[in-house]
Amino acid sequence: MRRSNARNRVASDSNSDNNSKKMMDPAMKLQLRSATTTTTSSPSRPSLFPRHIPKPSTTTTSKSRFACIATLLLTLLLLLTYKIISSKSSPSSSYSSSHQRVRYGIIIDGGSTGTRIHVLRSGGGGGIKERELLDLGSMRVNPGLSSFAKDPEGAGRSISELVEFGKGKVPREKWAHTEIRLMATAGMRLLGPEAQGRILEACRKMVNFKFSQCVFLINGMICSFDLFYFGYIGSDEGIYAWVVANYALGTLGGDPLDTTGIIELGGASAQVTFVSRELTQSGSSHIVKFGNTTYNLYSHSFLHYGLNVAHDSWREALVTKNFNMASQSLQEGLRIDPCTPTGYLHNVESWKFSPSSGSDQSQYQPTVQTKGNFSECRSAALMLLQRGKDKCTHQHCDLGSNFIPHLQGRFLATENFFHTSKFFGLGSKAYLSELMSAGQNYCGEDWLRLKKKYISHDEEDLLRYCFSSAYIVAMLHDSLGIALNDERIKVANKVGDIPLDWALGAFILQTTTATDADVQNNHSWGATIFSDESPTLLSVIGIFIILLLTAWSISRWRKPQLKTIYDLEKGRYIITRVGR
Repeated sequence: MRRSNARNRVASDSNSDNNSKKMMDPAMKLQLRSATTTTTSSPSRPSLFPRHIPKPSTTTTSKSRFACIATLLLTLLLLLTYKIISSKSSPSSSYSSSHQRVRYGIIIDGGSTGTRIHVLRSGGGGGIKERELLDLGSMRVNPGLSSFAKDPEGAGRSISELVEFGKGKVPREKWAHTEIRLMATAGMRLLGPEAQGRILEACRKMVNFKFSQCVFLINGMICSFDLFYFGYIGSDEGIYAWVVANYALGTLGGDPLDTTGIIELGGASAQVTFVSRELTQSGSSHIVKFGNTTYNLYSHSFLHYGLNVAHDSWREALVTKNFNMASQSLQEGLRIDPCTPTGYLHNVESWKFSPSSGSDQSQYQPTVQTKGNFSECRSAALMLLQRGKDKCTHQHCDLGSNFIPHLQGRFLATENFFHTSKFFGLGSKAYLSELMSAGQNYCGEDWLRLKKKYISHDEEDLLRYCFSSAYIVAMLHDSLGIALNDERIKVANKVGDIPLDWALGAFILQTTTATDADVQNNHSWGATIFSDESPTLLSVIGIFIILLLTAWSISRWRKPQLKTIYDLEKGRYIITRVGR
C-alpha cells in the first residue's frame, strides 16, 4: 500500500507538473528556452538574485556619438566651403551687402549769412578711394539762422523750402533711413544759449513736420522721422573741410605726411587744420581714423576772426575808437577809414553793432571819411588779428591769444580767400604778393570809377574788397608767417568736380564711420552668414537639421533593443536582445 501510495503521489505530481506545463504561457516557454543558452550558475546553489547584471555594450553608443560629431563637422565644412567659394566668386566679397548699399544724407549748413542744404549720396566700394560720393544738389536761403534770434519760428519757416528741396532729391522709400543734420556754424555760436535753443527747436519741428508722412517698408510702416540731428560745430568745421579736401585730392587714407592742410576764412570764424607733429593743446588736438591710418590733426576754429565779423569790428573801432588805429583824426568827431575807397560816403547811423561793442547809437555819431590806403588798412587788420594777445599764455601766439603750431606741408586756402582772389582775377597758384599788389591798386582807386568798372557787382561787396585783401595779407603773412612768394599754399573752392564744402566732408566722415562698422562686423564670416540679411541663413539651418535627423535615424536603426528578464530555470536575471 505504501508503494502504491508512493506511486500514486509520484503519478499525481507528474500529472500536476504536466498540467502546469500545459497551462504555461507560450511566451514564457520562449523565454525559458532562450535562457538556457546564457551563462550558467551553480546547480547546487540556485539563488533568487544573480550575482551581477551584465551591462549593455557601449559600442553602439559610441557609434551614435561619432555620427553626431561627424554631422557637426560636416556642417562646419559646408559653411567654410560656401564662404571660400562666395569670396572667390564675388569681387566685392570683402564687404557685406549692407556695406554696398546706397546711403543718402542731408546736411543743412546754418551759416552766419545764410542757410544752405546739401543732398548727398554714397555708394560703391568699401574703401574711401573706391566709394562714390555724389552731391545731388544744394540750395541756399538768406538770411542766416542767427538773424532770427527774436523770431525763432521764423527760422523754422526759413528752412521750409530747403526741406522740400531735400525731399525731392531723396527717393521716398529712403526717407526713413536718411539722416538730416542741421549743423550751426559760428553765426549761431555768437548767440546766447536760450536763443540758440529756440531757433534749433523751431527747425527740428519743421523737419519732422515735412517728413511726417508714412513710409511703407517690407517689415512695416514708419510714420515718424527720428534721424534728425542738430548741434554746433567749432573745430569740427575745419576737420570736415580737411576731410573733403584730401578726399578730392586722393590723399585721404594714405600717408599723413602726404595730406594737405586747410585754412578757411568764413563769415564769422576762421579755421586752420593740418597734420602736425608738434604737441598741441588738448582742445586743438584731434585724432581722425580712416581704415588703418590715424591722423593727428591740429584744428582750431577762431571765432570772431571771419571776414564779415572782422569788417564789422573795424567799423565799430572807427566809431568807438576802442584802441589806437592806424587812421588819424583830422579833427574832433572825424574818423579816417583807410579800408574803403576814396569817395564813398558812409551812413554811420545805419551801421549795426553788436551789444558787446559798447557803442550807444542813440548818442551823436562821428563822421567817417573814406581814404583808401592798403598799407594803413593792413595795419588796422593786423591790430584786429592781435586783439587779446596780452592774454597769451604760450611761448608765442599768432592770432589773438591762440597758439598755432608751425605750418607744415601744403595748404589750400578756401571760402573768402578764394572769393577775394577770384574777384581780382588771380589764379589758384597766385602768390600773396600778387594779391597784395591788386589790393593796393583797388584801395587807391576812386569809388565812382570802381562802380563803373564793376557795374554788375553788388555795392556792399565792392565796399569790402579793399578790407578783405588787406585782411588776408595780414592774416596769412603777418600773423601765420606764410611768405609772400610761398608756393605751398593754393587758393581753391573745389578740386576737380568736388566742392571744398565742409558739409560734404561731414557726410564722408559720417558714412565712413558707418561703413567701418560694417567692415568690422564682416571680418567675422560667422557674423556674415548668420546676419538677418544673409540669404544663406535659412538654407544652412535647413541642411543642418536634415543632416542631424539623418544621423539620429541611423543611430536608432543600428541600436539593438535589449530586455531584462528573470530565468526561472537558472534562478537569475538575464539581458537578451529582442527584435533585430
